[in-house]
Amino acid sequence: QVQLVESGGGLVQPGSSLRLSCVASGFTLAYYAIGWFRQAPGKEREGVSCLAVSDGRTYYADSVKGRFTISRDNARNTAYLQMNNLKPEDTAVYYCATVYFRGGLQNIESMTVLDYEGQGTQVTVSS
Repeated sequence: QVQLVESGGGLVQPGSSLRLSCVASGFTLAYYAIGWFRQAPGKEREGVSCLAVSDGRTYYADSVKGRFTISRDNARNTAYLQMNNLKPEDTAVYYCATVYFRGGLQNIESMTVLDYEGQGTQVTVSS
């Protein structure tokens, strides 16, 4: 079965850390750029981070720079999003996906889903 499955979400206090995992099955994740999106209640989905496949370059939304780190383990066919110093505004459903940059613009705003997307994992940051 071809799919992406996220895990690692939960309810944490502000200042805590979480590591989200995104496991691919049925295809080779290493062949794709990986992106993480999030959607908070009542808000549009936004791009959070991307890891390019060609040069390994990483991209982050301004709101998470310095706090979140994207990575992948090709041997495990898995991508990760390490989230540190979490804030209440980070509360959202987080999705991983294989992605490309729409229009050739290499920035988070142009990151677009290509082929595969997971079902999401809930992250709630609250005291």
